[in-house]
Amino acid sequence: MAWHRVPLALALATLVLLAGCTAPVAPTAGPTDEGTAGTALETRTGTGTGARARTGTGTGARTGAAPVDPYGGETLVVGVENPVNDSRDYVPLVRRAIAYWEANDSRYAGYDVSYRLDPDATDPDLVVSVVDRIEDCGTEDEHSAGCAPHVTRPEQFSPPVRIRIVDGLSDESALLVLRHEFGHTLGLGHDDEPRAVMRASGRLATLPRTDATDRPYAWGGRALSVHVDVAEDAGDRSTVDRQVAETLGYFDRGAAGTVPEDVSFVRTANRSAADVVVQVGGPNPCDGDAGSCRRLRGLDPDADGRLESYDRIEVYAFGLDPEAVGWHVGRHLGYALGLTDDTEYPAPLRNSATYEERRSDWWASSNASGVPG
Repeated sequence: MAWHRVPLALALATLVLLAGCTAPVAPTAGPTDEGTAGTALETRTGTGTGARARTGTGTGARTGAAPVDPYGGETLVVGVENPVNDSRDYVPLVRRAIAYWEANDSRYAGYDVSYRLDPDATDPDLVVSVVDRIEDCGTEDEHSAGCAPHVTRPEQFSPPVRIRIVDGLSDESALLVLRHEFGHTLGLGHDDEPRAVMRASGRLATLPRTDATDRPYAWGGRALSVHVDVAEDAGDRSTVDRQVAETLGYFDRGAAGTVPEDVSFVRTANRSAADVVVQVGGPNPCDGDAGSCRRLRGLDPDADGRLESYDRIEVYAFGLDPEAVGWHVGRHLGYALGLTDDTEYPAPLRNSATYEERRSDWWASSNASGVPG
């Protein structure tokens, strides 16, 4: 992979939900040079944008037997209830979902179906319920995007058949979930056609959310674990250790009022589990012969190509004077803690810092304030 010295789209780790279980995918990394250590190349990775979520609880593929219309050819009245978000109208999405199946019913379900949408129906045959979360959908998984019963025989039809969908999905993702769940009520399982609708996992996105770079703090917790690796080619180890320790202490104290004071750091020997990884020396994953770069990981639930939260930052420093390591770590750590513009950094950590200033005890200097200038 070629590295470039220009900022690209934010790195992301897509939410991979299999039946509702989330697992972040590791992103790629990007470089800076010593003069612009606050700018990093952060590139997209993962299996696609947004979240991949299992929807519904279909009990398997259709058998070889001829499908039976469990509804007896009756027009099905569809109600809609949305007690969790009265500011969003789901009726147009439900209308599009049932129109899809009215156009494709005999092809995929094997019988004709017709619906009458009456959002306020008092005695509906099916009702779409908007909920905060789904935790009881017949599987061991939590936080499914949607849920509906698998109806294949008349005796399984006990109105109202309830189709649940979690609130907060984008319109297109909500429509996909609704089509999927209505498909279950027509007897379709996860192995049935149309696969684009009925497959067990699909790419889902939430409604737009605030990007991590626009949040004052984008981490889930205030206590961040830190793992530090110092390679043999990093120079004097004691100097490097002091640089990193002083930098962490500076941010632990609030970085002169530029980051939340309740953020704290605890060292860990477990690199894979650390929130912050500092690698000094060793293999160079960045571009150039000397400098630093960062690798940011987090979640992009609204699939806009920008992270909405962080769960890991890896900082790489290579070919540096050991006495400059702290400044580089501070630049990247500051970015992850909300300092996205150079003017937001405390004076010692701005890109205008001289060669000598970057190698000084800047964390203890009289200029270590957040006052511009």
